[in-house]
Amino acid sequence: MTGTTPRGGTVQAIRVHQPGGPEALVLEDVELPPPGPGQALVRHTAIGVNLIDTYHRSALTGQYAIPRPAVLGVEAAGVVEAVGPGVGTVRPGDRVAYWMLLGAYAQARLVPAERLVRLPDGVSDEVAAAAMVKGTTAQYLLHRVHPVKAGDALLVHAAAGGVGQFLCQWASSLGATVIGTVGSPEKLAVARAAGCEHVILSRGEDRDGEDFVARVRDVTGGRGVDVVYDSVGQDTFLRSLDCLRPFGLMVNYGQASGPVPPFDIGVLAQKGSLFLAKPTLATVTRTRADIEALADGLFAALEEGRVRVAISRRAPLVEAAAVHRDLEARRTTGSIVLLP
Repeated sequence: MTGTTPRGGTVQAIRVHQPGGPEALVLEDVELPPPGPGQALVRHTAIGVNLIDTYHRSALTGQYAIPRPAVLGVEAAGVVEAVGPGVGTVRPGDRVAYWMLLGAYAQARLVPAERLVRLPDGVSDEVAAAAMVKGTTAQYLLHRVHPVKAGDALLVHAAAGGVGQFLCQWASSLGATVIGTVGSPEKLAVARAAGCEHVILSRGEDRDGEDFVARVRDVTGGRGVDVVYDSVGQDTFLRSLDCLRPFGLMVNYGQASGPVPPFDIGVLAQKGSLFLAKPTLATVTRTRADIEALADGLFAALEEGRVRVAISRRAPLVEAAAVHRDLEARRTTGSIVLLP
């Protein structure tokens, strides 16, 4: 960081001016004013990378389009350097983290203090930066969208990915049977280590593999699973419906392969009176109480060992474009952090 003081200063940040590929990411100097009312100046020590960052970078219209120019990134951890008037939730020197707040790809930034959570001593900055989005996503999917219980059978797509590993570990600790799909042979062991009892190498256009519908039906004795957690979208959505038991729940929370095309909801009746959910983390982080509850639940799971954070890559902030290329090509497993 160059010149950051409690009054603000000049910091480096990754910004995007126009929608595009990874080449649209530009390292620039950004001026920070001093913190205003309700704000805290946070010096980042670790920045989380998430698939939603690539959506924000590339989207021209729709759900993920953002005003530009913009600093990308939605989660980070760091240290409070200064606070503005009226801030009582944090103070200078506190180790903190935040998530679902655009502007994290920077050495420092101003943050609404009510969005910050203090980090416990047992949670490192890197773990927090890697865990807040993915871990709290897994938490609300497993505890709010469908309260998972012992004996449930789940199908988790992209089981070796960031959220996927959290889902598999946490669900397994709750006594659920977890079936996971992965996209490459090297990810099979990753998914097993994350708690998948059964791992399926999904068939793709450029590789051999299994028909995940047939395998799920075989594993469950023809019954089907109680819930499908789908972050892939277009490539997996419709076939995943055939994996569910009657009155089962299809949860689509991502679109790594593209958005799910419009379809006739009568299909849900034809395939067993199925339920469909399209939840977002933004919906469950609307209030301070929501933020604290999610953070407390995640920190407890980390401290109890229900989930472990697998940081597969640490990269300098200036390498954000390379990280995006690998993320979109599905060459990554676990969590990635950028280091300012």
